[in-house]
Amino acid sequence: MSKTTAPAAPTRLRCAIYTRKSSEEGLDQSFNSLHAQRDACEAYVLSQTGEGWVALPTIYDDGGFSGGNMERPALKQLLADITAGRIDTVVVYKIDRLTRSLADFAKIVEIFDAKAVSFVSVTQSFNTTTSMGRLTLNMLLSFAQFEREVTGERIRDKIAASKARGMWMGGCPPLGYDLPTDLATRALVVNPAEAETVRLIFRRYLELGSVHEVMHWLDAQAIRSKAWTTRAGRAMGGLTFSRGALFHLMKNRGYLGEIVHGDKSYPGAHPAIVDPDVFAKVQTRLASQTKQRRERPAQVSTMPLKGLLFDAGGSAMIPTFTHGTRSQVYRYYVSAPLQLGGRRDPDDEAIRRIPAKAIEDLVRGLLMRMTGRDEPPIKTLVARVEVHARTVQILVHRRACLPRPTDSDSEMRALEARLRPDETIALVAADETLARIVLRCRLKISGGRIRVTDAAGKPLSSAPRIDDTLITALRGAHAAIAQAAGISIGTPENAIYDLAPSSPYVRNLMRLAYLAPDIQAQILEGRQPVELTRQRLVLGDIPPAWADQRLFFETT
Repeated sequence: MSKTTAPAAPTRLRCAIYTRKSSEEGLDQSFNSLHAQRDACEAYVLSQTGEGWVALPTIYDDGGFSGGNMERPALKQLLADITAGRIDTVVVYKIDRLTRSLADFAKIVEIFDAKAVSFVSVTQSFNTTTSMGRLTLNMLLSFAQFEREVTGERIRDKIAASKARGMWMGGCPPLGYDLPTDLATRALVVNPAEAETVRLIFRRYLELGSVHEVMHWLDAQAIRSKAWTTRAGRAMGGLTFSRGALFHLMKNRGYLGEIVHGDKSYPGAHPAIVDPDVFAKVQTRLASQTKQRRERPAQVSTMPLKGLLFDAGGSAMIPTFTHGTRSQVYRYYVSAPLQLGGRRDPDDEAIRRIPAKAIEDLVRGLLMRMTGRDEPPIKTLVARVEVHARTVQILVHRRACLPRPTDSDSEMRALEARLRPDETIALVAADETLARIVLRCRLKISGGRIRVTDAAGKPLSSAPRIDDTLITALRGAHAAIAQAAGISIGTPENAIYDLAPSSPYVRNLMRLAYLAPDIQAQILEGRQPVELTRQRLVLGDIPPAWADQRLFFETT
């Protein structure tokens, strides 16, 4: 009697069920659309038990998320589990539950194929491992994407038409108004207390003339932005006004009783709360103050440390500039909190603002020594620059700084050989492809400016530092002496009384002509010490002897 061989058990296929619903409407019900989708998918998986299909207990539900993008928490978790090898098959009720975008579908299928994961739609049974299955799915997705785009156009057209009739079409109402109570007109309702706050903000701006000052005044008066609660019960707003929020508030034509859509505005169904003349004056002043700021992107786009520079607290230092006399442009890096209107603590010793040329020359000089290049590519070589009170720390891509590859130990020795005695280098523990170079230096405040010097007070940059203001003062001193030609002049002290110019400023200025010749040459060549400023020369006590002057200004 022959034995009967038992059939082999089917291979176990782990099935993940994914469900999605675009809106949050109805999700609070005991049985909603997500439950219905999952029941249908579980029933399908159960019908395939003979093939070894098993539904995984993990729930991948995206309630209230659009299928037009991949920014969905459950989808991200699903793809992560696929990448980790925990899933064999993905089951959905309908293909557009997974995605409505052809581009996103291509990305998802690529992830499926990499892990040999199949895809099944309960109402449209397909297998993505075959070319015919892909073709059919792509055709269905094309229609799904077309439907989504047509629906979007229809909604946008409806919103545009409603706004043209002065209706409020949703979102958080601006400060001064509450949500509509009449759904027929959808007109915003005036909030009397908030409306008075809005008018106060407009008046204070015309009085103070500065958005920053208004922002600080509102903070001191504990006046906050509009507080509101979402349908989900989440509290929003009620925060201190930022500079951007104030600009947006004072440019909002809704306060004139208008509804804005794109670049057009229409008469609104709600009443105005700001006088048109006051609104017009505010717009004129805002426009005049922001005229020069329109050139900002072109000015800061070429600043090489943009996005790389940080202060000691970890805040980014944002490129900025200001215009001086004679069309001069002064460039700076300013800590983001300070740039956005924050006030500096008087006891804070951290560097929050630094001249762009000083720090750029410092970084460029270091990279020139490290690489031997005259124009080192800062963006390629540098990962981060941190400005501390007594050090500047530069994180460099260590292998990019060397002309050819070498082993790690030789590489670090080669880099160390190019450093100065007051500089150190060490690998970054978290990422050993980076090296941290610490430059011990002094960030000195001199004449209202921050200058980067070494420990001895000498400029770290070898580039000339032409001080036009100082040179102009020196020329003025010699011109004053020339006007007094023919008068016997003795020592600097006696000269003040011998010439006796009428202006005290000119009397002080004339002393510059008695500087040692080598100090005057340094000024003209831009090699003067950091301490040698116009203010110190004109108002300070300059020693009459040239040798004493050299010691006084640390030029020896």
